[in-house]
Parts: sequence; structure tokens; C-alpha cells
Amino acid sequence: MNLLASRTVRCLDYSYLNTFPKSQYRCFARRTPIQQNRAHRSIHSSSTLSRASPVPKSKDRGPKSQEDTQTDFSELNVLSNTAAPATSIDACHSDGFQLDSGLKIVGGNGVLLLSGEAFTWRPWLGRNSRLLNAKGQWECGSEAWGLLDLVWPKPDLLILGLGPSMHPISPETRAHINSLGIRVEVQDTRNAAAQFNLLATERGVGNIAAALIPMGWKETR
Repeated sequence: MNLLASRTVRCLDYSYLNTFPKSQYRCFARRTPIQQNRAHRSIHSSSTLSRASPVPKSKDRGPKSQEDTQTDFSELNVLSNTAAPATSIDACHSDGFQLDSGLKIVGGNGVLLLSGEAFTWRPWLGRNSRLLNAKGQWECGSEAWGLLDLVWPKPDLLILGLGPSMHPISPETRAHINSLGIRVEVQDTRNAAAQFNLLATERGVGNIAAALIPMGWKETR
């Protein structure tokens, strides 16, 4: 009976399938992968931008807090009670500088700040008013660093301000300064002056030196 029943069921299955055209067999075979592809596309086409927070309509954050636990960021300045050195740069001019002590350096001269003293500095003398070599590198002779040779103890860092723009210094110039046991950092004059003011106040004028070219310096053609 079981064998007969199984044959009857098999025959009914064949007879049922034979009632459909062959073209519909292909439809049944393709239905499952088509639905899977559609489901796959719907997952990856979802946008994450729809979950982004809306742009606030106002920047008002309400009344000022009255809590006594608020941080006063002005109190975090550890150098607020430290007096700036007298040789810190107060202003950079096109033809010179003004120091915090009131001293003015004019006439297109540069300034060399070393061990708490200020010296006029003209490294372009003897170079036809040119400080850039054929490769576009800033370069000056060893005679421009005579004070660095004489002073003792020597500063740890020399900040070079090369005028209105910054240039790479030549390997010979860097090697000469490094041979004195002094590190060198190169910037334009305005940023070099700001860095000198900060580091000289923090670490002392004995450890930080600066050599600055006026902001109006122009190379002679």
C-alpha cells in the first residue's frame, strides 16, 4: 500500500507539472534569485544621511550658568604672572622692530636677540643685498654669526625670521649653526617674533635666541 501510494503521488506530481508550459518553469526557477537581489539592493540603498541631526535654528544656549564650578580659562595661563623679557618683540615694522623695553631698531636693520641683549644685524652686507642662493635657499656667511661664536653659555635654540616669507636655509648655514651646539628653527619674521616672545618668557632669554630680518626686506635682482 505504501508503494502504491507513493507511485500515485509521483504520478500526480508529474501530471500536474505537465499542465504548465515550459516558459512558466523558467519563471518559477528565477523567482527566488530575483527576490534575493531586490532584498540585497534595498539593504545597501538605505541612506545614512536621513539619520543626521538637523541643523540648529539658533546658537542661543540659554542664560549664563550661575554655578561656581565653571572653569575660568584665563586662570589656566601659567605665564600670566611672568613678566615678559625686555627684549621681547612688541611690533614688527617694514624697516625695523620695536622691543618691549621701548627700544626701536630702524633704518632697515635686522635684530639679533641674544642673552637678554639686542644687536642690530645686517647679514646681507658683503653679499650684494642678496640672501638667497641660486637654489632659492637662504644663506649667509659665517661672519654673520660672530656673536654666537663668542657668547657663553650658548643658547639652546636660534629662531630665524627670514622676512615676509619663509625659505629653506642652505645646508652650509644650518651646519655652521649646529656646529656651535645650537638648534635652529626657520619661520617668517612675524611668526618667529611671536615664538621668541613665548619661548623666551617660558624658558628664559639665556636659552632662546632670535635673528630677525625686517618685514619689508626685498631681494636685490
